[in-house]
Amino acid sequence: MPGMTTAVLVKALGAFFAIMNPFVNLPLFLSLTQDQDATTQRRTAVRTTISSTVMCAVVLLLGATILRFFGIGVDDFRIAGGIVLLIISLSMLNGSGSSAHEGSKQEKKQHDAAGGGNDVAFYPMTFPILVGPGTIATIIVIQSQARGLGGHAAVAAALAAVLVALGIVLYFSSSIGARLSMTMRTIMTRLMGMILASIAVQMIVVGIQHLFPGLAR
Repeated sequence: MPGMTTAVLVKALGAFFAIMNPFVNLPLFLSLTQDQDATTQRRTAVRTTISSTVMCAVVLLLGATILRFFGIGVDDFRIAGGIVLLIISLSMLNGSGSSAHEGSKQEKKQHDAAGGGNDVAFYPMTFPILVGPGTIATIIVIQSQARGLGGHAAVAAALAAVLVALGIVLYFSSSIGARLSMTMRTIMTRLMGMILASIAVQMIVVGIQHLFPGLAR
């Protein structure tokens, strides 16, 4: 039904944009590429977008299959993913980074010690900043909620739209970053944190209701 497909598209767009928000992640990209010239920075932006797209596509296509392989139910994953998203959203609301989203301090030190300071396209930009546990959980759960070809197409379209926006923002990161004030970044981070927290709570509640039907009565 068109109405249901539209609802899935809007929900998927909101969820994917909140967890992968290009503008919220822009300062991280700029700080990681501050030693690169404009040409190298744009090349890094393209590689980051491509690797993020590949990872998202793999999760979108094989996420449910991987869960079945390990004997994990969608509702189990929905609750676990909701908890991870809730932790990330609370860190966004508090203005502090989450190790689940950005990698732990030890992981960052190991990356720098290995001489990977200039090649940040995959780690840490793609994983875990853009396509970390929270993003993976969101994709799998929303994909599992889609019904019919139209629903799955809507999820794929929403994900593609966010990835295109991500590529554009990162490619023109220098120009956009110069015009995006710290106040605007803070407001956007807090707003996305609230949206993400709401989605996380919904995931947890729905997962618990499905696992324990008696609670929904």
